[in-house]
Amino acid sequence: MLDTPEAVVEALRENNERPHGLQRTVTAEELAEAAEPFEEPDVLVTALLELMAAYEFTGEHRKSPVVFARLLKLWEDSPEAFSQWEAHQVFWRFKWVTTSLLQVPDVPLATVQGWIGRMSGFYEAAGHEVQPVAAMRYHLAAHTGTGADDAFDLWATRPRSELSDCEACETRYLAWHRVSAGDDAGALDSWRPVLEGAQACTEEPQMSQARALLPLLRTGRADEARSHHLTGYRRVRGNTGMLDEVGLHLEFCALSRNEGRGLEILAENRPLFGTTGAPLALLGFLTGVEVLLARIVGDGHGAAAVAGPPGRNWTAGELLAHVRGEGERLAAAFDGRNGTTAVGDRRRARLAQLPLCEEPLPLGLRSPVVRSEAPEPSPAAGAGAAVPEVPEDFAGLVREARRLGATGHPGAARLWTRVEDRLAAGEAPGDGLGPGELLSAELAEHRALVLSREDRGGRSVSELRQAAELFGRAGAPWRMLSARARALAWESVPDEDEEGAGSAEGAGPDGPGAFRAALDEVLHEAERLKEREPLTGGPAAGADGTAGGPGQERVLEYLTVLFSRAFAAYQEVTAAPEGAQDAAMERFEECVGALRSEAEGLGVPHQVANARQFAADLAFRRGDAAEAEAELRAALVDVESSGRPWRGSRPRVLLAQALLARSEPGEASELLHRAIGEAVRYDDTEFPLAPAYALLGHAATHLGDAAGAVRHLSEAAARFDRDGALAEAADIRLQLADVLARDGQQADAVAVLESVLAGGADGVLDERMLAQARLTLARGLRELGEHLAAAEEFLLLADAVAGWEEDGPILTMVAADAATALAEAERWEAAEAAYERTVEAHAQAPNPAAVTAMMGEFARLVMAGRGPGGLDAALGHLARADEVRTAVPEDAEDFAHWYVAGMIHYRRARVLAECERFAEALAEAEASVAAHEEGGENGEEPRAEAVRIAALIEGNGLGRYAQAVTRLTEAARRCRHAGLEEAARILGALRQDFLNREGS
Repeated sequence: MLDTPEAVVEALRENNERPHGLQRTVTAEELAEAAEPFEEPDVLVTALLELMAAYEFTGEHRKSPVVFARLLKLWEDSPEAFSQWEAHQVFWRFKWVTTSLLQVPDVPLATVQGWIGRMSGFYEAAGHEVQPVAAMRYHLAAHTGTGADDAFDLWATRPRSELSDCEACETRYLAWHRVSAGDDAGALDSWRPVLEGAQACTEEPQMSQARALLPLLRTGRADEARSHHLTGYRRVRGNTGMLDEVGLHLEFCALSRNEGRGLEILAENRPLFGTTGAPLALLGFLTGVEVLLARIVGDGHGAAAVAGPPGRNWTAGELLAHVRGEGERLAAAFDGRNGTTAVGDRRRARLAQLPLCEEPLPLGLRSPVVRSEAPEPSPAAGAGAAVPEVPEDFAGLVREARRLGATGHPGAARLWTRVEDRLAAGEAPGDGLGPGELLSAELAEHRALVLSREDRGGRSVSELRQAAELFGRAGAPWRMLSARARALAWESVPDEDEEGAGSAEGAGPDGPGAFRAALDEVLHEAERLKEREPLTGGPAAGADGTAGGPGQERVLEYLTVLFSRAFAAYQEVTAAPEGAQDAAMERFEECVGALRSEAEGLGVPHQVANARQFAADLAFRRGDAAEAEAELRAALVDVESSGRPWRGSRPRVLLAQALLARSEPGEASELLHRAIGEAVRYDDTEFPLAPAYALLGHAATHLGDAAGAVRHLSEAAARFDRDGALAEAADIRLQLADVLARDGQQADAVAVLESVLAGGADGVLDERMLAQARLTLARGLRELGEHLAAAEEFLLLADAVAGWEEDGPILTMVAADAATALAEAERWEAAEAAYERTVEAHAQAPNPAAVTAMMGEFARLVMAGRGPGGLDAALGHLARADEVRTAVPEDAEDFAHWYVAGMIHYRRARVLAECERFAEALAEAEASVAAHEEGGENGEEPRAEAVRIAALIEGNGLGRYAQAVTRLTEAARRCRHAGLEEAARILGALRQDFLNREGS
């Protein structure tokens, strides 16, 4: 009922506590209407100011000037109806009206100029400085593109006044002027106070974060751009008053090659298409959408479904045409109003931008991949002769693929793919390439390698078998034997999901024994063939990668047969049951020994390195890290002498893993950087880049390089996504969030966790990892002060863990956290219900630490005036906490009695001091000090805080400064001895303050 002025004022107060949005705006409109009939104009003044603020912060710029006109009329008729604060707001909000009028192209430019003139006269008449007026003239000039530099100088050189925009907003204007002038570095220097958190307001830093994204990318500060996107977007998503900023985040996604992330943002902000109150901001949003969609359509995804204006389904192409038409219409309307082309020029400049990254900037977030694979990517660009030029003619292409294949160069795979594509397109092989069966066999071999990335059985084995048959028909017996051996070796890796897996050629029910027999038979055939066609010793390829002749080809294929036996023996020994370990180990040592000795004798060091890697892996498995490391280092020496440097990436990764396990991250990091660099240089598409980046992230973490860890873990997550390894990607993101949180980047961590949980983690993470992710997210939200969102996560988590009968205390902990978060959010009815549920849960599954912490927090919030009940309620919560504590046995191992007792006494001391019951409060503070004393070193920090409170009560409450000084002197000395320098500084400062007061 709003039938009295008091009822309207109370409703205004309640509405003022709501977040800005549709509900608050609609209620503000209703309250302004309700305040109209009353004789007291002061209620109407308050209601109109509230309504104007609601319009301002939700982007209703068409309506805001109308409300202000009503306020000015009241100011002229009844100035006494305005409080001091409301009078100040009248002058302050002149600026809002100017910027609102600029937002609407229907308002003539002369009206805007006239309004600024009226503002100037208003300020001068009241004796106010006119720097804010100069700021409005600059905004007008910057908008129209006429005289902006002169207007900037007239504004920026004037001293600030009490009516100037806040420092954070002025910093944004200064920085954006420099961006517009092409000075990204100068702009970022200006922006530092806002971006680093020294300046802030209701609109900052989120507005500056959005505007700084591209300058950061253009100046090579990609890590900062990533962070400001993660944290800044969370503050603007879905906000109708932040249309421009959402558009800038969309633009950033497009130009950092994160189009999938851009589409997610578009879907989250679909309602923004319908906003009409701020046409200029809408143009900014639509331009960002257009930049994104132009990239997606340009990549060949015009038919992809995307989120557009509600009411129909959209493809990327259709939505692009729609936003392009709307954008052109709005830009033309502003340019027509302004008599310049400035607005259209700025839009066209944004649309003309090219991506600022060669590859997608890893954001650490899960998002769909929508970009087309480039037809001919060049991962080895700039790598010298690592990947030779590819001939255009077909015969030359085949010869080059064969040459690279003979050396084992990873770049051969891409060339064989091109050969296959050209044959499929109707290209005739032509003469000079040998028998047709030979080329068909080589292509089957290539397909087997491609398929083996998914599994080493099923179709890949079938392709190798076909290759072996075709090599035999083509008169290439060595290659036939090599292909047969690899097929058997790959099939020795069981895959239960693959039909026929584990049944080798000629294999029976004996399992590994059948593989052994079949591989031994292939070796016997190779030995017989060797008698007819003797092997030629010496290196199989030169250091320049040039393939050897027929004799050297025989050497390579023969050693491949031996390698296949060693590979199968490795599979057998790693899978052998305990009773069969000795026989399997004997087989392994024989096969690996044969490979090594023959490779050494024939001068093929890369196969020696392979034998060493097998030995190193088994040494790791049996816990002999020293032997494993020695073998890997020797393998790298072999690789260096082999003329095949691309062979070094995998042993470097294995060695890095060993060094990380031994807490030597420095060398591990160097090895991983080189491994990744050479895999990219030599176009090794089979190298596991995602796990390597994950290891590099761990190494950076151990080195204390948080920025590097974030960069590498983000890259790992993105690559796992592209590989379809969603569980691994989610796990890496949980690690990434942990790194971010520990580095103080809590908002970044929350953004990453939200991405994990929003991405359908139920089917990716097991229930415990999922629960841990939600718990970490909830605590992160709580730390950011987003208590209602935290409570929602805690409640979802409580539902998830409710069925964990063996882990009941976890449910009690989560229930306690949920209750506290609801109380922090001032949802007291729900909070009190959750409080009692926590007490009931504790009775079934005790978690005294969580329950007492909750009760202490309720006492604190009650005394802070944020909860019901006052002193009696606060003391009641603490009494219940004492009951819980004393019910726990003194010898309980998982409960720190001293800490909980100290907390309760500390909280009670503050509650009593708040009510000026100083003598009782001091006794409680001293009891807290004594309790923390029992904690030894762990209790020193909370003990120092208890001493501080005791001194404040003793000095400020009881006027006993000398005793307080004595207490503080001893406590500061004790803190310095314990290495708590900050605590010592705080206590020392309070001591000095009391000394000063005592002497005055």
